[in-house]
Amino acid sequence: MRFPTAGYIPLVVAVTALFGATPVFGQDPDPTAQSDEAAALAKQVQNPLANLITLPVQANHNIGVGEFDRKMTNWNVQPVIPFPAGKYNIIARTIIPLLSVPVDSLGSITGVGDVALSLFASPAEPGAVIWGLGPAILLPTASNPEVLGTGKLAVGPTGVLFWGPGNWTMGAVANNVWSIAGDSDRESVNRFFAQWFINYNFGGGWALGTAPIITCNWNAPSGERCIIPLGLQGSKVLKFGSMPVNLLLGYYKNVEHPTGTADKQIRAQINMMFPQKPN
Repeated sequence: MRFPTAGYIPLVVAVTALFGATPVFGQDPDPTAQSDEAAALAKQVQNPLANLITLPVQANHNIGVGEFDRKMTNWNVQPVIPFPAGKYNIIARTIIPLLSVPVDSLGSITGVGDVALSLFASPAEPGAVIWGLGPAILLPTASNPEVLGTGKLAVGPTGVLFWGPGNWTMGAVANNVWSIAGDSDRESVNRFFAQWFINYNFGGGWALGTAPIITCNWNAPSGERCIIPLGLQGSKVLKFGSMPVNLLLGYYKNVEHPTGTADKQIRAQINMMFPQKPN
């Protein structure tokens, strides 16, 4: 299996579906009801703390990697599952990376990376601003630890804020993890992750926004620590049969990045949603 080639698949699907597909949304023949349902789901899927089971599959096509200007594709399978816990909801968010990393002018190493797990405790009856706090855990699951992983078990705190006034949604997710166990020959882990986001929902499931992912390796030399992107993304909620799906396509430019890492990224995502049926 070659992820660099496969990395174009969600891009083609997203472009086709966003601008050309016409799947049936909902069973209600009223177009207004269908549009309202899509709009409500669009705002819900943009909320990291929503009481909604989702299965996003995200492909990031990174361009301009290394001295040979290679391309690197990473797929992230990111199931999000909420659990009721009295006055709180526990939201389990897992990121399973499938990576293809160029190692020279022609070759690449492909496999599974380190799995990241976040657990957020959030009030079951939140106010206007929704918050969540909990632990973040980085598991040394890489199939090739030397190239695709850290070789370390790392833990730390994580938090999220969300606000959704009117047609807008905005917020941020952040964590920092430090290694506590693992291969003693590998460098210790001290890594930061943050994703801030803002979206405007036009109605009918359409949205335009930005959600750049910032990562920093605090053990790297000054000036070589962080990847800071800027860009835009568009999304649309559709329904394939009975399943609502959010399709997303975005472009980001890394305005700061360590030497040898990508300078731009195309992001495509297919997010399957499983709304809970009312009792």
